[in-house]
Amino acid sequence: MHGKAPIFFFSKEEKKQISEAIQKAESHTSGEIRLHLLRSFKDGSDPLTEGKHLFETLGMTQTQERNGILFLLELTHHHFVILGDKGIHEKVESHFWDEIRDLVITHFKEEKFAEGLSKGIELCGEKLKAHFPRKDDDVNELSDEISFGD
Repeated sequence: MHGKAPIFFFSKEEKKQISEAIQKAESHTSGEIRLHLLRSFKDGSDPLTEGKHLFETLGMTQTQERNGILFLLELTHHHFVILGDKGIHEKVESHFWDEIRDLVITHFKEEKFAEGLSKGIELCGEKLKAHFPRKDDDVNELSDEISFGD
């Protein structure tokens, strides 16, 4: 994973695959899912702490039902973090996050990054659909495009 600038990590086709997975997952729920890639966390920082900071910075807490999920990939040290907002934490079992992490990391070990993220996003979509079904007046509150940082 090391070496590439985050914006160049995925091919055009892989970016499309992931964005489509997000759109499909969100098509049945009011929940919001984002993927953010960055080159590196600050030296010595904790990935979970950095992830929580980015969760806020990216506006993930601004959804009406507090049901946003952030997939975060740090390329230099190979960190993967998945974070859910307050609303989703109140509805899902704690092992749900472990299932997603394990599914994604299994694909990562085979260097199938886009596939792993897409599968994890699909699984999140299923859970969001069960707890936060899409309403007639639902609007897309957050971008479905992958975001990048340094």
